[in-house]
Amino acid sequence: MELQPVLEGARLRLRPLKAADFDALYAAASDPLIWEQHPDSKRHERPVFEAFFAQALKSRGSFVILDKASGEIVGTSRYYGLDLKERRVGIGFTFLTRKYWGGSCNRELKFMMLDHAFQSMRSVVFHVGENNARSRKALEKIGARPVARLDRARPDGTPDPTVVYEIKRR
Repeated sequence: MELQPVLEGARLRLRPLKAADFDALYAAASDPLIWEQHPDSKRHERPVFEAFFAQALKSRGSFVILDKASGEIVGTSRYYGLDLKERRVGIGFTFLTRKYWGGSCNRELKFMMLDHAFQSMRSVVFHVGENNARSRKALEKIGARPVARLDRARPDGTPDPTVVYEIKRR
């Protein structure tokens, strides 16, 4: 499975993340409300975001999300945890600026990534904090179902109960 294709939708374009995207992506991520339900709620702070961005580049599965009309970077997402034996991949580390919440953009983004993944994968998983009601609701809207619960730790070491959602190829 190619982890960084260019994907085009009606409103959004996904392309591979580049080091040169840092300033624009950080500007998009600098709103504290984006991260208020996230396990790493300080990701709007530059040093925390720098670590996130470095990991995103290293993953070789990350995208920037562009508004096709304006060309503006409005968020990011990535493929992770590729398991060729099980033919499963994760989608996550996603955020969109608040201007793109509540409409069709998250749905468009996820369906583009799902359509690409299902060309070769049998299932896609998503890991989301148990208390992240916004993300859980968004996943349920696109047909993801909870399949497991994990006890993980936040970056500061405190517990972070996580729900694993899955969508299987039809």
